[in-house]
Amino acid sequence: MNTVPQGNTSVSAIMSLIFGILSWLGLTFLGAIIAIVCGHVARSEIRRAPVGTIQGDGMALAGLILGYLHLTLFVMAAALALTMFGGFAWLGAHWS
Repeated sequence: MNTVPQGNTSVSAIMSLIFGILSWLGLTFLGAIIAIVCGHVARSEIRRAPVGTIQGDGMALAGLILGYLHLTLFVMAAALALTMFGGFAWLGAHWS
């Protein structure tokens, strides 16, 4: 019987996925940053380890995607809000 030993799953990959999901469920900016950092740490750890000893590259990648996507949308929303409120402030200052 040939069995291939399964490696351990990277804790950083699990954390990346969890915080990537949490960033969409209420832990907004902080969750996205943690997901991104943990995702990069996990992928680096998995690549440096001997082949097959550490699993979780897919989870780390999913956490990275969720984190970067949420961070991008957060920054775009913040830029839009600043643009709108800044424009309103400019109009208010120059109205009279």
